Amino acid sequence: MGTFSIWHWLIVLVVVLVLFGGGGKIPKLMRDMGMGINAFKKGLKEEGKKDKDVDESDPASIEESTVTASVASEEQDTKTVKG
Repeated sequence: MGTFSIWHWLIVLVVVLVLFGGGGKIPKLMRDMGMGINAFKKGLKEEGKKDKDVDESDPASIEESTVTASVASEEQDTKTVKG
């Protein structure tokens, strides 16, 4: 009897929002939240697209990754011969 469950707090929150927030603030808040989520998703897609474009179009990055891979494989071969 002394503690409130989550449902009690949700009902109190809804009543407070309706009394003090009016009818227009809740839809505006949800619209703003939806726009923020869409902007976040769009940013993630653009970041992934940008990474792919840089990897495919920049010959220096392709060459650098090839050199790094060949150096790593040479080090592995050296360790195998010594070991």
